[in-house]
Amino acid sequence: MNSLMSGGCGAEHGLITVDQALNLILQKSKSLATESLGLNRALNRYLAQDVYSAINLPLFSQSAVDGYALCAQSAIEPHSEFKLIGEIRAGQQDELQLQAGQAVRIFTGAQIPCGTTTVARQEIVKVLDSSKIAITESLNVHADIRDVGEEISIGQQLAHKGQQLSVGAIASLSMAGIQSVEVFQYPKVAVVITGDEVAESIADFVTGKIFDANGPLIEAWFQKEGQQVEIFHVADTEDAVKALIQKLSQSYDLILTTGGVSVGDYDFIRPVALDLGFEQVFWKVKQKPGKPMFFADLIRDDQTHCYLLGLPGNPAAVYVGMQIYTATLLNALQGQKQSPQWFSAVLSQDVKMDSRERFLRMSASFDQAVLTVKSLSKQQSHMLSNLMQANCLVRIPAGQSMLEGQIVHGLFIH
Repeated sequence: MNSLMSGGCGAEHGLITVDQALNLILQKSKSLATESLGLNRALNRYLAQDVYSAINLPLFSQSAVDGYALCAQSAIEPHSEFKLIGEIRAGQQDELQLQAGQAVRIFTGAQIPCGTTTVARQEIVKVLDSSKIAITESLNVHADIRDVGEEISIGQQLAHKGQQLSVGAIASLSMAGIQSVEVFQYPKVAVVITGDEVAESIADFVTGKIFDANGPLIEAWFQKEGQQVEIFHVADTEDAVKALIQKLSQSYDLILTTGGVSVGDYDFIRPVALDLGFEQVFWKVKQKPGKPMFFADLIRDDQTHCYLLGLPGNPAAVYVGMQIYTATLLNALQGQKQSPQWFSAVLSQDVKMDSRERFLRMSASFDQAVLTVKSLSKQQSHMLSNLMQANCLVRIPAGQSMLEGQIVHGLFIH
């Protein structure tokens, strides 16, 4: 094991940097298999292959407005009259064929009849009687006609492999007639909350216990992603931790743990994982909060992988770990091997130096079109109350005092 991955919790020479940790996650994680999903179930999933259109869009030439389809030899002058011979509604097929001087009442999205040279919106049409109309303004040839295939043509690429399906992408693919897509499987995730100090009721406080914030935090984070996870609580005993990790490692793609990854007498996650055959990828990152982070990989008999990402127990460290490392790992397992996309902003106040890189909860806003970030109070790793105001995590480099007006990098949070 090289020096980047060894050393005690307080040994600064044994810590890797944030970027090294992220790169190791990207290097070591393998993409999961793919599956075919109905488009209505594919929101936020990553495409495993390109998607191409099998149709033209529009499927046929159609009216862009409610009005009248006209047949004329040239541009139409004001007061021109046309004989009204019928009506076509959206979704209706009609074999009507216009001759010069004829018109058909038509509605938005309806297929224009053969012989149509232009469409007059109803606002510039005067109905003279049941069979005759007049145009009140000049009108160019081909006005308000949507041509077949003008938006999408047969064989055109609609979406690319690796693209995440947003609400807009779902709508766009649906309009092109796509009903199912091939996507990367979403990891099956087990969340393990360690610690005997977790209270189940207010009455437990008399015994020195505390309420669990990590379980609800992680469950809500996954709900935001539209995914369900299973939450497990385990006592701080080596046998209990070992039995649970061994069981979960056989059927889950990712075991996400909180607590038990430092060097205390009751920190069993790392030694148990190593004893069960997990290979350590890294342990301890030079950051604040969240230094004693642990990432390991188990290759099962069928050559599939179970990954274990061990986050520290303090809630703020868990929150940082979810936003940065868990998100990166989940994306990598779905074929998206890229680090978080950091934004740049102007610091609105001085920030003191620390020997470790820090992730500070801040509030970002625009000031005269310039994105600025402001630090919030109560940044300690056991505190979460400032998340009521925070909308970003900002990276403060190790060993540097940052001054008001300097550029910093951050990540928006939800």
